Amino acid sequence: MSTFALMLRLPMFSALLFSTIACSAQNGPVIATGAMRNTMFNGQLAGLIQLDSIAKPGTYGIGPMEYLRGEVLLLDGVVFVSEVEKELGMQVVQRTEVRAPFFVHQRVTEWTTVQIPDSVVDLPTLDGFLTARFAQSGEPFAFRIGGVIPSVDVHIVDVPMGSEVNGPDDAHQHNKDYHLEDRTMDLVGFFSTKHKAVFTHHDTNIHVHAITAEGDWMGHVEQVRFSPSSVQLQIATIR
Repeated sequence: MSTFALMLRLPMFSALLFSTIACSAQNGPVIATGAMRNTMFNGQLAGLIQLDSIAKPGTYGIGPMEYLRGEVLLLDGVVFVSEVEKELGMQVVQRTEVRAPFFVHQRVTEWTTVQIPDSVVDLPTLDGFLTARFAQSGEPFAFRIGGVIPSVDVHIVDVPMGSEVNGPDDAHQHNKDYHLEDRTMDLVGFFSTKHKAVFTHHDTNIHVHAITAEGDWMGHVEQVRFSPSSVQLQIATIR
């Protein structure tokens, strides 16, 4: 090939290379494995996804441990498992050898900081804000809130081994509840208007887990209070 012909091809090659790099840098899709409804109403408790298969840097996800024996959080590729030990209470460990009956995750390469209005101070107002702002896009996404959280209540599912689950009451009657105040932590959540009873409850568009900065306290968020001026909200960039 002549030098002139090669030079003609270089811009095309460069454009293709740039396009490939740009595409590879985009956030991955939100992926749901299993469904909350199948676990809570049909007793599908066995794990459908092994966390070591997705525990890569940049990946975020939440769900319960198989057989509803604890909570799972995938934070930037690190798997945190929160379980209840009879004498010690909540115990949080890092391990990838864990499975979940339903789970939602996303590979995030780009976060966008979103200004939180002063009126957004808890889960219901956060849900309302995200719905009003992003529902029209139709795209589910991961989000993070980081900072000092004045008050948060979480639960850990703790269904006794061998129990049957034929409805939410069977699962939630064994929940262990925990409260924490004035700690620096991350709230990791997923937003969607299309996944009720898949990875959000039937009456909300968000599902959130909380973890302290030290990684020693984690669970499924039931209630939270925060000051918009003291935290930062980031969403997985929507293109």
